[in-house]
Amino acid sequence: MGAFETGRYRNVFAEIGKSEKEIREKIESAVSEFFYGSEEERIYHPVGEDMGYLEDTGNNDVRTEGMSYGMMLCVQLDWKEEFDRLWKWAKTYMYMEEGENEGYFAWSCKINGEKNAWGPAPDGEEYFAMALFFASHRWGDGEGIFQYSREARSILRACLHKGEGGRPGAPMWNRENGQILFVPGADFTDPSYHLPHFYELFALWADEEDREFWKRAADASRRYLAKACHPATGLNPEYSGFDGAPLSRKLRWSDTHGRFYSDAYRTAANIGLDCVWFGRDEGQYAAPLRQMRFLGTDLEAARCVFETDGTPLDRTVLHPVGLLAATAQGALTVSCGESDGSESDWNTARKWVEWFWNQPLRRGNRRYYDNCLYLFALLALSGNYRIYG
Repeated sequence: MGAFETGRYRNVFAEIGKSEKEIREKIESAVSEFFYGSEEERIYHPVGEDMGYLEDTGNNDVRTEGMSYGMMLCVQLDWKEEFDRLWKWAKTYMYMEEGENEGYFAWSCKINGEKNAWGPAPDGEEYFAMALFFASHRWGDGEGIFQYSREARSILRACLHKGEGGRPGAPMWNRENGQILFVPGADFTDPSYHLPHFYELFALWADEEDREFWKRAADASRRYLAKACHPATGLNPEYSGFDGAPLSRKLRWSDTHGRFYSDAYRTAANIGLDCVWFGRDEGQYAAPLRQMRFLGTDLEAARCVFETDGTPLDRTVLHPVGLLAATAQGALTVSCGESDGSESDWNTARKWVEWFWNQPLRRGNRRYYDNCLYLFALLALSGNYRIYG
């Protein structure tokens, strides 16, 4: 059983001997730097009296990924002002009110709000919806765009029903197999987009007519993740077919997305959080430990890019702190104690958590993605990434 049923959230930092004071101070320091540090540290930028954005500092833009991550962080931290600022910026500049993608959010904008693209990225929509539901339950619905639960249901309605009844565009989920798509209408998926722990809650709070689908999607994603993570290494590709096999064909913008690279790092973290929240294993919960064991006991050995079968490539990871943070969050799938007769699963997981504990936030222009994953791992491993329902 998971926290949804028990109300208990695991504190792995306490399990490795950190005091409540140490944990609280570490979270407060990281959050302060991320949101309100120096220009070389912070990601968050208030705009005027009632808006704000998170900047992708490596690409000098604003992405639905980061905005929805920021909203989730804020609702977990009980920061309503920052949450509302981010949501108003996203709704003002990123939301598309007409055309093929009406009802979705443009995945990238300039920092002045001008759209860089007129297409969405589904991971943004699912995080927006989940953060909005939590905001509704934690703070209550307001008026207009701050009627959080209404906004969340509207997003999910678009995600499932675009293209129906003469409505333009395409849905973000494959209605037949229950899997999220890389982009609307795509014939492949992204393992790190699969969030069965979100879909379980959508099945309770989305439009009643769609609740059966969301329950089915949660089950489908768990089964999919068990296949997408390699049986020996635990590594998953950035993009894959619906059968979990790494995407091998060349895409218009790249030909390398069948490898264990940047997007792929998030999957272990997502599996870890699902384990804490719901504990419904379809074989996917063993993958993060396989990944930790494959990447090994020498952190520097995990600095190159790999094929999912473990073949190393002559390419350095772009987000080493994000890789460390997400892998450490995967330790939530490993029980605290011995589980085999040779090398303890827990000792392997504990090593990764300790590495993460001793890792500072990333500095420099590539800090955005790494530090988003860092804050999520801090909250999850301390028992502070919670369901609000």
